[in-house]
Amino acid sequence: MLPDPAGALPQSKKGLTMLRRLLLPIIFAILAYGFWISPNVKEVAAGIAIFLFGMLFLEEGFRTFAGGFLERFLKRTMDGMWKSIAFGIVSSAITQSSSLVSIVAISFLSAGLIWLSSGIGIILGANIGTTTGAWLVAGLGLKVNLAAYAMPMLAFGIVLVLQKSSKLKGIGYVLSGLGFLFLGIHYMKEGFEAFRETVSLAEYAISGFGGLVTYVLIGMAATVVMQSSHATLVLIITALAASQVTYENALAVAIGSNIGTTITAIIGSMSANYQGKQLAAAHFIFNVVTSAIAIVFISQLIWIVDDIANFIGIAADDYTMKLAVFHTTFNVIGLVVMIPLVPRLVKLLHVMIPRPRTEFSKPRYINVSAFDFPETLLEAVRKETIHLYDNAFAVMAHGLNLHRSIIISNIDLEEYVTSNRELMELDIDRIYQNKVKTLYADILEFISTAQTQLPPDHATRLFELRAACIGIVSSVKGIKHLRKNIMIYTRSDNEDIRHEYNKLRSRVARVMREINHLKRSKEEDRDILTLDEFKVESEKNSIIATGELDTLIREQRITAAMATSLMNDLGYAHSAIWQLTDVAKALFGAKDAHSKSAEDMVTLTKDGVDEMRQNKETDT
Repeated sequence: MLPDPAGALPQSKKGLTMLRRLLLPIIFAILAYGFWISPNVKEVAAGIAIFLFGMLFLEEGFRTFAGGFLERFLKRTMDGMWKSIAFGIVSSAITQSSSLVSIVAISFLSAGLIWLSSGIGIILGANIGTTTGAWLVAGLGLKVNLAAYAMPMLAFGIVLVLQKSSKLKGIGYVLSGLGFLFLGIHYMKEGFEAFRETVSLAEYAISGFGGLVTYVLIGMAATVVMQSSHATLVLIITALAASQVTYENALAVAIGSNIGTTITAIIGSMSANYQGKQLAAAHFIFNVVTSAIAIVFISQLIWIVDDIANFIGIAADDYTMKLAVFHTTFNVIGLVVMIPLVPRLVKLLHVMIPRPRTEFSKPRYINVSAFDFPETLLEAVRKETIHLYDNAFAVMAHGLNLHRSIIISNIDLEEYVTSNRELMELDIDRIYQNKVKTLYADILEFISTAQTQLPPDHATRLFELRAACIGIVSSVKGIKHLRKNIMIYTRSDNEDIRHEYNKLRSRVARVMREINHLKRSKEEDRDILTLDEFKVESEKNSIIATGELDTLIREQRITAAMATSLMNDLGYAHSAIWQLTDVAKALFGAKDAHSKSAEDMVTLTKDGVDEMRQNKETDT
């Protein structure tokens, strides 16, 4: 079954809950002790809390109205590593959250919209884009009275959050988020400034390799607790500006924050499929390798930062700006080192986290991480429905006593079914249960949850995909009913009944072949209206409609029992043809509302076909 919408796989969720239960009392104890020994701790802690609250608001705002933008932007970045990296840089610079971009990338990958290599490119770019936050805080946040700007932002933002329009809400969340961020930075800065009058935390600085390792671990722990490397960097920049931490120790905290931020991606991947877990592992590997490089070559990096700072005009004692330069520099170095290794990393991840093998077919694309991105969710459901159809295709092919390779080939189907009388001995009920029924149940369960998460204009499309799933399963059930008599009459010595069943098999198989052709064609080359020809043929050339069945019975060329079976099976085949054509239109037809409306206007309905037949009979 699908993981619950709250987030994780059962065992992972238990582990995460246990970790939080252990951390919570420790955090409370540290805060209580800090509040007791110094009132200035309250101001710094309040600043951190307000900043994190602002991050939540900002992220919620971008989830509200930027999801469609990110998805449309993504479609233009699927054909190259550098374009994926650019997507990661731009999106994380806009949202100021590499964690959000990581979760977006995991959702896209799980939905089958991008390849693993492209997902890794997005992660690499996000690590560069998120460094812009340090530049903004060091270059602007510490030199301007941010509280003066925070108050109007909060006033306007909260008013907008209370509106009904989702776009206004999104803008309100972003404004409020920025207001809280600015206010949080202000309180952190004021708190550390106040410390100067009572105590200097810099006295507890640790030099050398021991200090490097210690503060890397502190940076990791702070980021894991706050779930935001950006918050950790802002905290250490404000402390550095107030001389409450040494420059060398601040650099170590920045390195540690890079490792700690991967925890958010790992948590986000718990509800994703194996591909999402692969991407989270890639994120972890990249950040650990990058941080290891920074630790090993810390002295050389400090020299490089000094040279860059001197070149761009940063003062030698402006350590906050130099920290921003350092943060960007070691991430860029990590990017340069990792890009040539991406193909090998992809192979390694496929070995480390392989596609799960199970007798039961499990969802490949749908997962709860897509709930915040309506267009991604719809595409994930469409792909999962195609996955269901592919599984059903195998069952239907075997139900018709045909190999899949024959149906998708260019072989003349009527000639093949006439000449080939080989029986395929398969447990079709077991295949149906394992490959179709279980996957169908998972999709319907997901759709039932998802329909409450989508806006009305997207919900209509979701209902169409649900109808397509129902049509697929109904078609399979119909052909399963056919199989019993197909197995009997395609080997019968009665040439007439054998001929009629072979016609029935080839007629359904030709529809399946056409759907396969549509599936493999480019979207702009698909002519979905060709499927209407099969509907018309099913009506016009029915042995019942033409009167041929009466002739066969009257001339005693088939028995009454044969005629009864044939009539029932013609009904199953007819229903399967209509259902399959409707499924194909839902999966491979026009996607935009205007083209789809035009397509629906010219699509034949049952009433339309009946009217055509009646007109023809009248003319005759």
